[in-house]
Amino acid sequence: MRLPGFEPGLEAWKASVLDQTRPQPHAYESRVIIETNEAILKTCWENRNLKEVNTFRRRLSRLKKTVDLMSPLEVERYILNLPNKNSYKNVLLQAYYKFAKVNGIEWKPKRLRVEQFSITIPTEERINNIISCCTKKYKVIYNISKLGLRPDEISKIALRDLDLDRGELTVRTSKMGNTRTLKLRPELKDLLKEHVAKNKIRDVNAKLFPSPQRIKLNWRVFRKKAFEYFNDTELLKIRLYDLRHWFATNLYIKSRDIFAVKYALGHRSIVNTMTYVNLANAIVDYSDEYTCKIANNIQEASTLIESGFEYVTDFEGKKLFKKRK
Repeated sequence: MRLPGFEPGLEAWKASVLDQTRPQPHAYESRVIIETNEAILKTCWENRNLKEVNTFRRRLSRLKKTVDLMSPLEVERYILNLPNKNSYKNVLLQAYYKFAKVNGIEWKPKRLRVEQFSITIPTEERINNIISCCTKKYKVIYNISKLGLRPDEISKIALRDLDLDRGELTVRTSKMGNTRTLKLRPELKDLLKEHVAKNKIRDVNAKLFPSPQRIKLNWRVFRKKAFEYFNDTELLKIRLYDLRHWFATNLYIKSRDIFAVKYALGHRSIVNTMTYVNLANAIVDYSDEYTCKIANNIQEASTLIESGFEYVTDFEGKKLFKKRK
């Protein structure tokens, strides 16, 4: 099987991976590096998805610099004593489990308990306050974040993903999710047009925005700047990922359509999307009280629908609409 970015053939592929797993200057010279590299290579070859290859290589290479990968007790002790969070330790334990399984090492991984973070939904006003303190390029980026995109999805956006005539953005998803097409707000479409023109982007495959790490770092910078300007401590609590939570929760509040939210977020499983149903129910009181409006003509009916009213029935030549209070 040929992997993108690798030369055809197992030998060429082995050479490519081995070259990336060579020991660093501070690695223990007493380790049998060649055998360890071959074991890592075997693990990568068993998991031939390109993304998994790079992921396993990074994680196992980190472990290899400090411990003997052929000694599961030594590896486990090292991982458990790391100062990192349990979520990252679980990632390393899972990577080593696959390494051990492929290379015939008997070892059963531990599963560390991960603390679940509570999700808080910021107000749009506070989100906009932070964005107002950004440079023009990052105003574009964080307005795109308000459409529910993850930082790595934003960094993947190329010119070919934009249809500025129709005002549409095709999102190439992360986390093995589904690709989706989203409608751009008029003001965001204008910002994107200005960004493309200002940077003279002509190559349809050219990436429009910086790396996910840079996007996350600058969010913290602009968030602090906004706090100093508005003197609002609540701004410091807003994480970049909260913009995705804000988008999804508000979309469900407006549409009451869980499948529309699932599509907009690119989720593969609706189980993940159900989180936003619970958040919406906690924020909004969905009572059985309605506001009723009457439309006498098509123009009035269009205006009511755009305002979130639902058509109910016709009565005495009039059209009745309702919306929850």
